[in-house]
Amino acid sequence: MQLTGADILIRTLIEQGCDTVFGYPGGQILNVYDSLYKYQNEIRHMLTAHEQGAAHAADGYARATGKVGVVMSTSGPGATNLVTGIATAYLDSIPLVAICGNVPTTQIGTDSFQEIDITGVTLPITKHNYFVGSVENLADTIREAFALAQSGRPGPVLIDVPKDVQTAVCDYEPQAPVQPEERHAAKDVRIKEAAALINASKRPFIYFGGGLITSEAQEEMLALAEKIDAPIGCSLMGLSGIPTDHPRFLGMQGMHGHYASSMAMHDADLIISLGVRFNDRVTGNREKFAKLAQIIHIDVDGSELSKTVNSACGLRGDVKLTLQKLIPLVSAEQKPDWEKAVKALKETENDYLDIRPGLTPRNAIMTLNKHLGENTAVATDVGQHQMWAAQNVNFKKPRRFISSGGLGTMGFGLGAAIGAAVGTGERSVLVTGDGSFGMCLNELTTAVTYNVPVVILLMNNGVLGMVRQWQTLFFNKHYSNTILDRKTDFVALARAFGADGEAVDTVAALDKAFEHAFSCDGPYVIDCRIDKDEFVLPMLPPGGSMDDIIMKVGE
Repeated sequence: MQLTGADILIRTLIEQGCDTVFGYPGGQILNVYDSLYKYQNEIRHMLTAHEQGAAHAADGYARATGKVGVVMSTSGPGATNLVTGIATAYLDSIPLVAICGNVPTTQIGTDSFQEIDITGVTLPITKHNYFVGSVENLADTIREAFALAQSGRPGPVLIDVPKDVQTAVCDYEPQAPVQPEERHAAKDVRIKEAAALINASKRPFIYFGGGLITSEAQEEMLALAEKIDAPIGCSLMGLSGIPTDHPRFLGMQGMHGHYASSMAMHDADLIISLGVRFNDRVTGNREKFAKLAQIIHIDVDGSELSKTVNSACGLRGDVKLTLQKLIPLVSAEQKPDWEKAVKALKETENDYLDIRPGLTPRNAIMTLNKHLGENTAVATDVGQHQMWAAQNVNFKKPRRFISSGGLGTMGFGLGAAIGAAVGTGERSVLVTGDGSFGMCLNELTTAVTYNVPVVILLMNNGVLGMVRQWQTLFFNKHYSNTILDRKTDFVALARAFGADGEAVDTVAALDKAFEHAFSCDGPYVIDCRIDKDEFVLPMLPPGGSMDDIIMKVGE
């Protein structure tokens, strides 16, 4: 059948199983939006307040569902407003397809109104990007983008579609949804080497990240842990990969990770790392990182192997398939001395647990846990509140922690929480701070317009908390531009947007506010007042080692 490029674009999205597009219209993509109008019964478009919010919503949708998120914008500033969202998805390996309109091909390179070389701009932050110069290539380009976004290590792909390609006409033949590239296990010789290292180990530690969730290898990891009697820790991106209360799980590792998890990794003689990077927030001083341990690193992306720390055995392959071949080769063995040592680490951690009464950050998150359902997605912005959530939220199922890890994007949270709620069809929660929320609060209008049920826990301390914490510890309390001193009434603001909310300053009031929020149809803002001098602990100083870990301020 003969269709315009705009119709082909929308029909191909529908063909690939896309049910929701997040975006914002403009002159150079109006033809595509006209096609969205024609096919509105088959594909939904959600209009956000800003293109960055749309990108984060598509990202949150992808994280919560495992499907490809789709975001759309016009040329020029519309396209450049997507950049932070694309970079966020890139650094966290999230499958995203971003579609931009552009000026007609005859005007490319002439500095036309709202012309930008968006493929050039996004080249370093996409798996691949496309400039579609002919309508005949449009459908296959979209199909290829969907396949690429999901294959291997997932990531964002951008498609730039000039105006005249949208209006041109050509034949369109629908096809079945594309499938990601076939997954493969690591080479047998490497698997045998890994098995030998595991069988010789007396203090193994399993460390996993977001790649384990993508590979859906939770069952295999737990089987390996049981067989070799190993404790388990994770990166920020690994959170929700296995239930928080699993007896082998020590929690998140790293700069603000759980003490027992970080120390068990430090004391291990073997680290089995699964779909995870060793970035600076994990290792601290790399010269002193896990000096007693050899490292087995399994990752679908071979470029990660020995990139930042040297692996004794690097296995390039799908985590799930590799573990399925590895587990039969390892010996079942109980390690009572290692169990005893790990138990002692957990007891030390408990000695430092913040059990103060009142509306402390930990008590706020523990109160939230009482109201969370098994399927509730918890999104965060970036800062102290992110770490308090990472340390204390009780997750039951995978893909329920939605947070910007690699880029650390303040303003990510509300768009992502909206996308997660839309993708799952269930209520989501946003844990944010007054600094981060100030960057994305315009998306309240999106949540209200579409009646998206998002509970917003705004941990309001009147400062840029994480930066202020660093200033306290490392900059002689020089609080340069971290005291917000804003007069914003967040409850009144929520109501101005058409939402509801309340301010709380006690645990009992917070508990009651959650009851209201979780029974509300649309978004609900809880302005939770906490002290500006609350710290995220433990803390590994930047560039420090486990010898420098801060468990309590003043010690």
